[in-house]
Amino acid sequence: MKILTDWGFTREGWRNNSRGEYLVLLQLVLLAGFAILPVYQLPGFKIESTQLLYFTWILASILGLAALILIVKGLIDLGKNLTPLPYPREDGELIQTGIYGIVRHPLYSGLILAAFGWTIFQISLSHLIATAILIIFFDIKSNREETWLTQKYPDYSQYRQRVKKLLPGIY
Repeated sequence: MKILTDWGFTREGWRNNSRGEYLVLLQLVLLAGFAILPVYQLPGFKIESTQLLYFTWILASILGLAALILIVKGLIDLGKNLTPLPYPREDGELIQTGIYGIVRHPLYSGLILAAFGWTIFQISLSHLIATAILIIFFDIKSNREETWLTQKYPDYSQYRQRVKKLLPGIY
């Protein structure tokens, strides 16, 4: 399939994980697992207050909207540089503007915020644990990606100093 080869997938890469193919596969498994994970709430825990329930829904909606903005804007700003692989495209360029001027990995950030929003909406302990696992995974994947980006783009080290990694203004 042409789109996979355009993104940098090769048979050799699948054999030796030279561009982070296994991380992409693990990401798909983790996201699918999150989607089918049953909701587990602490036994006996129930939100009695209607106002508190509405607050959780509003907070979850805000997180979901922020996630959507990060993902859509990240995809638009990345343009032809898009690849699910952590290894940068051969014909790619370093994007430092738009949403990438606010956070270095907006697609990962968006997925984390979406997961956290769903966790709050469901008040799910199982999803809270899964969100923590996603945060750890995306931190590991972004570290690997940033090693390759630093090797390919001389300006990346300065960019890392200016812009936070996963959570705008925080981390």
